[in-house]
Amino acid sequence: MSGPVVGADGRARCPWAAGELYERYHDEEWGRPVHGTAPLFERLTLEAFQSGLSWITVLRKRPAFRAAFAGFAPEVVAAYGPEDVERLLGDAGIVRNRAKVEATVANARAVLALDVPLDALLWSYAPDPPPPAPRTTADVAATSPASTAMARDLRARGFRFVGPTTCHALMQATGMVDEHLAGCWRRSST
Repeated sequence: MSGPVVGADGRARCPWAAGELYERYHDEEWGRPVHGTAPLFERLTLEAFQSGLSWITVLRKRPAFRAAFAGFAPEVVAAYGPEDVERLLGDAGIVRNRAKVEATVANARAVLALDVPLDALLWSYAPDPPPPAPRTTADVAATSPASTAMARDLRARGFRFVGPTTCHALMQATGMVDEHLAGCWRRSST
């Protein structure tokens, strides 16, 4: 239940942005609009892999995830077969969870089967008008009506590991919603 915290550089940030890797992610990526099939597929995949883990674990393994999943090119990942799944389960650079690896392959296939671009589909759930800035971490919800609707739609289209919480985290990370706290220096720059 805290508000922004002033860092060593004098900038007020969301309180979760402590430590070099989190601070860099907060300042350079989180909450900035992300577009394009591969970048959005990457964020969707990483949010799914984060489920049940600390985000820092996924951030540290992100370069290995990018290598393992061919830069998140859905057309490449969709062609992965059982031998690729086994190879990935042996890759200590990523989170080795069979259900999540298999979901990533299934999700790549679902991306290719869409009747609309992934970008247009996901961004159609961005609230308009945007919600007001949260003042403290207690004001930041884990889900929203938009993330619940997005999850329902994605599951109906064959996506896996896309619950309302994962979808809300995706919306936060990709700038569909701006949940930098009021007073955070990034709030005014997104």
